[in-house]
Amino acid sequence: MILGIDLGTTNSVCAVFKDGKSQLIPNRFGDYMTPSVVSFEKDGKIHIGQSAKTRAALYPKETVKAFKRYMGSDKTYKFHGQLYTPVELSSLIIKHLVEDAENFLGEKITEVIISVPAYFNNIQRSATKQAAELAGLKVDKLINEPTAAAIAYGLQDKPEYTDFMIVDLGGGTFDVSIMEYFDGVLEVKASGGDNFLGGEDFTNTLIELYLTKARIRSKQLNQKAKQKLYYSIEQYKREISTNRPLVIEPFLEVKADKVEITFDEYKQACEKLLQKISKPIERCLRDSGLEPAEIDEIILVGGASRMGFIKTMVTRMFKKIPRTDIDPDLTIAVGAAIQAGLKAKDKDLGDIVLTDVSPYTLGTGVVNDNDVYNSQGLLFDPIIERNTTVPASRVKTYITVRNNQKQVQMEIYQGESRLVKNNIKLGEITVNVPKAKAGQEMVELRFSYDINGLLDVDAHVPSTGEAKQITINNAPGELSEAEIQASKDKLAKLKVHPREDEKIAELIMRAESIYENSLEQDRAAITNALSQFEAVLERQDPKEIERVAKDFNDFLADFETNGWFD
Repeated sequence: MILGIDLGTTNSVCAVFKDGKSQLIPNRFGDYMTPSVVSFEKDGKIHIGQSAKTRAALYPKETVKAFKRYMGSDKTYKFHGQLYTPVELSSLIIKHLVEDAENFLGEKITEVIISVPAYFNNIQRSATKQAAELAGLKVDKLINEPTAAAIAYGLQDKPEYTDFMIVDLGGGTFDVSIMEYFDGVLEVKASGGDNFLGGEDFTNTLIELYLTKARIRSKQLNQKAKQKLYYSIEQYKREISTNRPLVIEPFLEVKADKVEITFDEYKQACEKLLQKISKPIERCLRDSGLEPAEIDEIILVGGASRMGFIKTMVTRMFKKIPRTDIDPDLTIAVGAAIQAGLKAKDKDLGDIVLTDVSPYTLGTGVVNDNDVYNSQGLLFDPIIERNTTVPASRVKTYITVRNNQKQVQMEIYQGESRLVKNNIKLGEITVNVPKAKAGQEMVELRFSYDINGLLDVDAHVPSTGEAKQITINNAPGELSEAEIQASKDKLAKLKVHPREDEKIAELIMRAESIYENSLEQDRAAITNALSQFEAVLERQDPKEIERVAKDFNDFLADFETNGWFD
């Protein structure tokens, strides 16, 4: 069976296509969303998902989140003397999801379909595939998140020549895609977005606004207090509305004023973030050649799209109310499961032809004749323009620039800037050419870009027939075969809590965290309840533990009025 995974910045979700429909997979806590959080203990034990998020309140320096934002980069995280990459951390989340799916389905999972932001470049896509491979899984295909959302909504069943826009604002990334359905084909006409824009940024903006109004300086707070601040404000963010101001009583161990924040104040503070959302939408419209009125439907996806002013902004831009029929947090996993069913050729699914586009322009550097003072560097010469339908293959011819030149070295870039120094270098390819006067020898450079975001580069010298080919694979953060094996060995040494043990560990950590933030009678009640619970654990009776754990969970829920652990 093939599992569909929405590997998110804040939360991850998985689903399968079974019995003619997508079936969401609950995790070991009975929830569909698993926090994309990992926490490390000194003895090599690790916590993943909900237990890691809970543990973050107690041990923030041993916990990491939002690492998806750095997929494909050379960023590392250090815990207890060991370094971990975003790829390795993501592999732990994937493995955790698969374990829950196997337990729920009673079947072995060997292959996955993983969704990625449409704006992910080939470096980030390759890193995502490697994360799955580190988890011991086959992953032939990635699906863009907006495409998954479109499939989830059944937009392929719409009338011919329907244009629609998917606006996907997740925890850490933002995507927008314009798609068209015609002749049995679901075609992406334009994509845009920002890999460093999401719900996390809106939470941080509300934190800054709160600290200012509460007259608290950030340097007054230690790491644990900052963690409490984040989770509390994250919950308050969900409650803000146009009807009444948000009232926040002091909740940190520093002197603070009672704070009131109106919807308009928060919206004004978020104005720059809203502009960062509107610009990719406008660029997508230009790239697709469509006017706002020509968009037939708008779909909102991603948990952060629930914020009232996002829906208001989109409604104002397009003069129509966007759809949110499916839970925005779960939409992409539903679509990924359908894609998994299509790949498995499920009998309940008809054929859907999906096309996609290159999210970035791909090209090479050429000599800049006007760079008199050597301050600009090479110019960027596009070969495959952004929003070209993929798979795509394009070729351009370049000539030598010096007399008796023996080699031509061509660097490959992605980006939109006129100067290559402002774009991302992906690699380079070098071919030999016969000695001749400048301009007399030619090199044909062909770029072939596939639907999984992998770029093949071919260089051919017509006069000699020499040809070279490379697949871009020297990106920062990408692992060699030896590094992949070393990562597998390192991750294999980590001690992951068994499913049932993890539930118990999470309950105890919740109790300890609540105790730290309580006083007097509440502390006494928690101490008493925790002692009784631990006494039951000592008796090691599974049925009794299951029954008492449920009661203890309900007991703790009464103390969680500030929503830290929602």
